[in-house]
Amino acid sequence: MLTVLLECRNNEPELAYTLAVLVSGAVDGLVSDVIVLDHGSRDGSAAVADAAGCKFLDNWDLKQVLQQARGEWIMLLEPGARPQSGWIEEILEHASLGRTSARFSPSRRFRRPLFKRLTSRAGVLELGFLMPKQQASALARPGMDLTALAKASSVKKLRAELIPAWVISQGR
Repeated sequence: MLTVLLECRNNEPELAYTLAVLVSGAVDGLVSDVIVLDHGSRDGSAAVADAAGCKFLDNWDLKQVLQQARGEWIMLLEPGARPQSGWIEEILEHASLGRTSARFSPSRRFRRPLFKRLTSRAGVLELGFLMPKQQASALARPGMDLTALAKASSVKKLRAELIPAWVISQGR
């Protein structure tokens, strides 16, 4: 049903946090596969992905990756991002009702400080991104990364919340 794509570069601990949350989605039959797209990591990112049963690609083209994806829907996440309770049901409902792209709602518990919210824009993938595989395949171009793919589509907001990846790096 759902393929999760993550891009990483030396994100071993962040990747572990995200993959741990995705296990419940795999157990419930929502997450069919997870593909980690690497940009030259020199840490244990490959080992973490392998231990979690993910496909780890260090030489990849997004269009080919999407062809290999087993899910009908694609979810793009940053390493360290963690969907919160209710995310499985929310995605199942969203996928069954429509064919539009969507993002998670921001976590109410973890918000950027007011000054940062006013002075800088959130990253395109900060709240994840969900889209039909067919749409993603049609938009994918050679050399495109996940951020560019997420910029190419309008979105709906899901009720389920997501703790953004920056929360982990801020806690270190």
